[in-house]
Amino acid sequence: MENIVKKKADFKSVLFKVLPIVCLIGGICLVIYVLSLLGQGSSFFVFWGTSANQAAADLANNAVRSTTNFNWTFILIFAVIIYIYASELKNKNYKGIVASLSLYGVHWLYEIANAIIKSASGYALWTVSPSSTSFILLIGVSWELSMMFSIAGLAMSKLLPADPKMKILGMNNRVVFAIGNAAFFALFEIFLAGTPAFIWTYNWWGAIPVFVTTYIPFFLAAFLMHDAKPKTQKIFLGVTWGVVALLLIILIPLGII
Repeated sequence: MENIVKKKADFKSVLFKVLPIVCLIGGICLVIYVLSLLGQGSSFFVFWGTSANQAAADLANNAVRSTTNFNWTFILIFAVIIYIYASELKNKNYKGIVASLSLYGVHWLYEIANAIIKSASGYALWTVSPSSTSFILLIGVSWELSMMFSIAGLAMSKLLPADPKMKILGMNNRVVFAIGNAAFFALFEIFLAGTPAFIWTYNWWGAIPVFVTTYIPFFLAAFLMHDAKPKTQKIFLGVTWGVVALLLIILIPLGII
């Protein structure tokens, strides 16, 4: 009898923790959906993909890792990223660096998966155009985008409250900040999808699935690892980046990604 009562209490505890998070995510999805209805026909903001973009995606498919558009901004951006990481190391901001590398590692797993989807189905979930970048690393990520994601976790972790246990509306602040940052990035992607630089080709893929399935995991990885124990941080980064390296070493020579 005591075990049953304890299980019920545990279930209620978990429910009270999860329900506000689900409501927050659901509320943001509803806002994005309403915006998509209001923004139908807009040439500046695109909420969903369309098969009309397949021709542009075909051009991008042929430009992956081509040096045709290479320019010296490639080197400048790389130098800036090195400077940022060197400065954070000198200041011993190890938590920020872990947050950054955690998000970046998960980002690479997603980009590899996106490239595999392109190889299997003909089109990726997201595609970058060759005219918008100096170098396309994988079908969905340019050099400039990749470098941005390499410091996104670091930059956004600086906004986190000092107390990792502080509650916001009854939710852990790390989770709230992850959802908030994910919403910001997803909304910004609505603008990007309205430019020739960023391409969505599937009509079921757009701002809402990007928000829920992509950016929330990105920032959860960054912010939860930010406060994790050093051993957990090392395991997460080691496994994540080990898998990324293995997939790249195998799949690129095979021509799959």
